[in-house]
Amino acid sequence: MTAPLPAAAQAFDAVAPVFDARFGEWLSVAAQRRAVRDALAAAFAEDADVLELGGGTGEDARWLSERRRRVCMTDASPAMVDAASRKLRPYRSARTVVVAAEHLEAWARDRAARGEPPFDGAFSNFAALNCVLDLRPVARGLAQLIRPGGAVLLVLFGTCSPGEVVVQCARGSVGTALRRLSRGNVTARLGGRPFEIRYHRLRDVVAAMQPAFELIGRRGIGVFVPPSAAEPWISRHPALLRLCESLDRRVARLLAPLGDHVLYRFVRTDLDLP
Repeated sequence: MTAPLPAAAQAFDAVAPVFDARFGEWLSVAAQRRAVRDALAAAFAEDADVLELGGGTGEDARWLSERRRRVCMTDASPAMVDAASRKLRPYRSARTVVVAAEHLEAWARDRAARGEPPFDGAFSNFAALNCVLDLRPVARGLAQLIRPGGAVLLVLFGTCSPGEVVVQCARGSVGTALRRLSRGNVTARLGGRPFEIRYHRLRDVVAAMQPAFELIGRRGIGVFVPPSAAEPWISRHPALLRLCESLDRRVARLLAPLGDHVLYRFVRTDLDLP
């Protein structure tokens, strides 16, 4: 009997056919994605075998594949993986797998039983792991999947984003403006379907990953570049957005906690998780 899809996967399944059309033209998303891709290109050398968690429709996997990285893209949503598979078909080194990040441990054991080698590194972009309420199983799975010395880049929602506060207050959504202050689960909606997310704090992320992974840096993604809630207004002001993007490049590390997203960079140690 097939296990039911997680609620978040059901929500993303529902919007998969229109996901790229809805978000693909938003310039704020493109600006934040460029910042993440700069970090991905620096972290993963050509011909590296890279695991992606929560890859959605495969935009980042395609970008890396075009630059000679071998990518295994995973996602909990079968419809998203189907869309990504079509997009990645021209790239022989790219592959896709339906697997939820929560179930990464079991998938890692299956790979080990088949004698498959570990990955050189892993990443997750645009808050896919905020749909995972407990990061410890994810960390345990990654510890089995990533070779010692491998980089792991996790892009999560920031927990103190002035940009979101300003945008949501301007829209009259004061409750939404303050939602990232919550330390418990928060209900989100996509395609009319509710699911739970969690705004993971720095200490919780680090605690989940240690001692198998050591945090070696973090940077803000979207400190001045506004969140997608500013769309479509900000896309009508490309000059302003370019200025915001330039400012982000200057302050990304100094003001990392204030990003719409925060990119955490870990390295795999020689230790294992209990």
